[in-house]
Amino acid sequence: MVLAELALRMQANFKSHKANAHVAEGRTAPGGPKLVLAKPNSFMNVSGKPVSALLRFYSIPPSQMIVIHDELDIPFDTLKLKMGGGHGGHNGLRDIIASTGTGDFIRLRVGVGRPPGRQDAADFVLRDFTSTERSVLPSLLSDAADAVELVATDGLVAAQQKVHSP
Repeated sequence: MVLAELALRMQANFKSHKANAHVAEGRTAPGGPKLVLAKPNSFMNVSGKPVSALLRFYSIPPSQMIVIHDELDIPFDTLKLKMGGGHGGHNGLRDIIASTGTGDFIRLRVGVGRPPGRQDAADFVLRDFTSTERSVLPSLLSDAADAVELVATDGLVAAQQKVHSP
């Protein structure tokens, strides 16, 4: 959903790519940095192969990649940016790290919060948003797209300072 917001802003359309992904290319603003938005066609848990193929195709080092992912360990409607780290039990990150050979890439962690009670985490992240979450979702997606643009234009540290401030 964040990539759809970014593509809309860049007036870019997703097209099928031979790396088993849909890709949109564009700039955040005239003369701004070029972004390659990629949505692997695979399940999230096996997204590493398309991601590593796209990095090779576009000659992008992993350190310049931003992976946007859901995060159980932070509350819904919260964003956190970081560079590097492990997979933290996230199977998509685990596969990307295994396929690229490194965890040294930027992550935009989009908080979804913890499942209530004993609900399975996979069931929780795959469920529909609640009505309360749906009311906040447009703002969250816009803020997440802003965070990606900030990283691309101003760098990670400047983006962190803005995104992480209250």
